[in-house]
Amino acid sequence: MSANPATPATILVVEDDDIVRMLIVDVLEELEYTVVEADGSAQAQVILKNLDTRIDLMMTDVGLPDMDGRELAAEARKSRPELPVLFASGYAESIDLPEGMDMIGKPFSIDQLRDKVKRILETVQ
Repeated sequence: MSANPATPATILVVEDDDIVRMLIVDVLEELEYTVVEADGSAQAQVILKNLDTRIDLMMTDVGLPDMDGRELAAEARKSRPELPVLFASGYAESIDLPEGMDMIGKPFSIDQLRDKVKRILETVQ
């Protein structure tokens, strides 16, 4: 699943808040990543099950209304077992995360997002 250095990584952003999702997408696109958007776990699952769609990293809100981010990550890894996941949460959570998963607290700065995404993608290349 590693990205070719000449090809920008593709990040699936799963966020139910339209404004937050738009801001995250704008930042990631400015950082020259390819972004695929989902407004919730149902839409994300459709995207994830299409194995022709390249996804190098899934960034998901923890607090999705229909299925929380951890449940979505577990479902995603059924078809994409090595998929790195970055959880975004507005709550101070201290949870054990499996290999290839990380967390960023909301609100986060552009620099924090850039650094976290870069670090995750470097570990899977």
